[in-house]
Amino acid sequence: MRLERFQLILLRRPADPPDYDEAETDRIQREHLAFYAGLRAAGHVVTNGPVLDQPDENLRGIAIFAAGSAGRARELASADPAVQAGRLEVEAMTWWCPPGTMVRGGEPITVGE
Repeated sequence: MRLERFQLILLRRPADPPDYDEAETDRIQREHLAFYAGLRAAGHVVTNGPVLDQPDENLRGIAIFAAGSAGRARELASADPAVQAGRLEVEAMTWWCPPGTMVRGGEPITVGE
């Protein structure tokens, strides 16, 4: 069976994240979103986004990387301003899927405009 290799990043809320005021939290979030937009534009990230309805509320988002290794994906994800600020933690692993299956679109929604 042929498979394609990607890296799966789980972004989790730490057990005791630092408290920031609303303005600082908003700034960190804007920088986090811009950071992942840059990784997508550079070809390091295939897709990413937040999760809802998860059984573990500490799981905040996922990203599918095409970075060559889980270590390289972890290194890139760890540069996220939200990770640097202690708001998120990174878990990295290798993920395999059938070739060509990372192309199907999902249900479009509009969030936070």
